Amino acid sequence: MIARLLRHLAQAFALFGAAVALGVAALTVVSVVLRALTTQPIQGDVELAQFGIALAISMAVPWCQLRGANIIVDFFTQRLPAASIRRLDGVGALLIAAMFALLGWRTGVGAFAVHAAGETSMIRGLPMWWVYAMLAPGLALAAWIAALQGWLQLRGRSLDALRGGVPA
Repeated sequence: MIARLLRHLAQAFALFGAAVALGVAALTVVSVVLRALTTQPIQGDVELAQFGIALAISMAVPWCQLRGANIIVDFFTQRLPAASIRRLDGVGALLIAAMFALLGWRTGVGAFAVHAAGETSMIRGLPMWWVYAMLAPGLALAAWIAALQGWLQLRGRSLDALRGGVPA
């Protein structure tokens, strides 16, 4: 039940992130065309692209974690028995869960600090706190997924249920 919920949330986050990335691409194309035709690009296009891509990446991180799409260096472990590799992967998943949780927490705290300071973007004058606040949910979801992966692996259970029955 929880595995299905996390999988569906990760997929929804990834689709939202993809839509944001497509929006950034469209914004960039329009800005470049306007610059070529009228010498007036969209004001603040670079900062909007930075905000959008940061959001897109944070929304994609849970899906990448769920699918095991991160880089694994197995040079030293490739000859170990499968059970040992699974335990090491479980510990690694718990460590990355802690890292994602820490990043999500500090990003949330940063959002409150930036809001209190009234910080805005340089060109468009957009409030910066919402950019930080939008990054935290993706990091938090990635932490939950990684924690469940670590727990499953340390218990010797398959991750296929979490991945929707599809092996990585």
